[in-house]
Formats: sequence, structure tokens, C-alpha cells
Amino acid sequence: MKANMITLAVIVAAVVWLALHMNLIAWTPVKIAGAGLAGISIAMLVVARLQLGASFSVKAKARKLVTTGLYAKIRNPIYIFGELFLVGVAMVLENWVLLLILAVLVPVQIARAKKEAQVLREAFGEEYVRYKAGTWF
Repeated sequence: MKANMITLAVIVAAVVWLALHMNLIAWTPVKIAGAGLAGISIAMLVVARLQLGASFSVKAKARKLVTTGLYAKIRNPIYIFGELFLVGVAMVLENWVLLLILAVLVPVQIARAKKEAQVLREAFGEEYVRYKAGTWF
């Protein structure tokens, strides 16, 4: 429950900040594309987080194998959409230093995904292997 509240607070703070500062941005096609990418990505991240439900944890745990919704096609949609959100924000702010953060974040997320896959494989066996075969990252 605490993680849910923190996630919600961060999203609400980001939306409020954006709403208060939108008029200060000189909108170009790149910034508009970045805003679209960021908006869609944050919405999909929220959907993925809600679909994960009680199975969400900071450390890899095997509570339940979620295979529906976004998880029917993508094993780690929170990672994917979080990274795409960061790309979109970098485009809007024209702050390419954020892409350096992404360069560090991607290998960390890949390592976390591998650890989670190992935990899920140990807990769910062949069911996880079949699920993994039909999904991306």
C-alpha cells in the first residue's frame, strides 16, 4: 500500500508541475512529440502498475504470475514505459543529460528483469517458461 501511495504522489506531482509550466514551453514539433510520448508512457505505466496489483514489489518476489492486460504481451511494461517517459521528458525539456540517466537505467532495469525472471521461473516453473516464450522483454 505504501508503494502505491508513493507512486500516486509522484505521478500527481509530475502532472501538477507540468500543468503549471506548460505555458512556459516554446512548443516545437520535437517537444510536442516528446510530450505525446511522455503522456502515453505515463498512462501506460499507471495501467501496468494497476494491472500488477498486489504482485508489485520493489524486490523480486513471486506472489502471482500476472499474464493479462499489458502483461499478456510485455513481461516488464513498467520498465519499458518508465524509460519511454524519460525519453519524452528529455525531448520536451531539451535536456539530453536525462538520456545519460537512461544509459545507466537501462542496464539496471535489464539486470532487475533477469533477477525477476529467475525468481518467477523458480516459483512457477513451466507456466512461466510458456508465458515468457509468448511475450517480449
